[in-house]
Amino acid sequence: MKQTSLTAAAAAPSARASRLREIGRTVWQFRAFYAMLLPGVIYYVIFRYIPMYGVIIAFKDFNMMEGIVGSSWADPWYKHFQAFYESPYFSQLLTNTLLISFYKLIFGMFPPILMALLLNECRVRWFKSLIQTLTYMPHFLSWVIILGILIALFSQNSGIVNRWIVEAGGQSIPFLTSTDYFRSILVGSEIWQNIGWGAIIYLAAIAGIDPTLYEAARVDGASRLNMIWHITLPGIRSVIVMLLILKLGHIMDAGFDQIYILYNIQVYPVADILDTWVFRTGLQQLNFSLASAVGLFKSAIGLALVLISNRLARRWGEGIW
Repeated sequence: MKQTSLTAAAAAPSARASRLREIGRTVWQFRAFYAMLLPGVIYYVIFRYIPMYGVIIAFKDFNMMEGIVGSSWADPWYKHFQAFYESPYFSQLLTNTLLISFYKLIFGMFPPILMALLLNECRVRWFKSLIQTLTYMPHFLSWVIILGILIALFSQNSGIVNRWIVEAGGQSIPFLTSTDYFRSILVGSEIWQNIGWGAIIYLAAIAGIDPTLYEAARVDGASRLNMIWHITLPGIRSVIVMLLILKLGHIMDAGFDQIYILYNIQVYPVADILDTWVFRTGLQQLNFSLASAVGLFKSAIGLALVLISNRLARRWGEGIW
């Protein structure tokens, strides 16, 4: 028995060395691909992983003069998390963040799929190219420009829509300053900006479907709707699930840029989210520890949602990993 143990212990380093040589040969064999991967890895290490060191200020009473290392630890260690939880803004911020994110997720998920299906069925090439160009151009517009467009359309005093309403005998509506309409404007402008860009991903997935499936279905007498339902949609199901999981990971990111540009003090009750509050608290009031604690809270929830959704997706064979 003792001799068997000694033999196994001696064989372990040999197996490990063999495994390392095999890995080395594989890396050398695919060295061109690893070389292309290297810039991306370096980017993530420098800009994503190294900054994680700053997360520890969520557990410290951060002082800019003393730095991260010199600042004293918070007592208790969850002091800033507790301060955020007991803040009178906690429930309002969390509700606004989750509602806006879910609205964007639910109402923003299907338009790009529908757009991709319609474009895929379009047989007039120039018309298809024109619609594609018109729909993905807004993706390259900044939110400042989109704010200008929204003001031109929905301003209570000079907006085109309100002019039509007044000329029709109605009362002008404060679309951009009313709590009743602000979230609809927010979600609608997000869908308008990204519908064409999102459709590109689904069009690429549709292009990867085996065309012989469509030919076989056509021979069997299937209509175009039947082919969409039984071939196209199942063919892009994995892409839909993958994008859904990735979006769930950002469920706590309701869109800082968009909301910060569009919101105003009249719509704070329905528009103020965690990110905008963190910006005001962390940068304007220099409370970096509290801002970092809120950011860590958001990241933890996002990670948990990604893990749970991926685990659920794996039950249908569509998980990312």
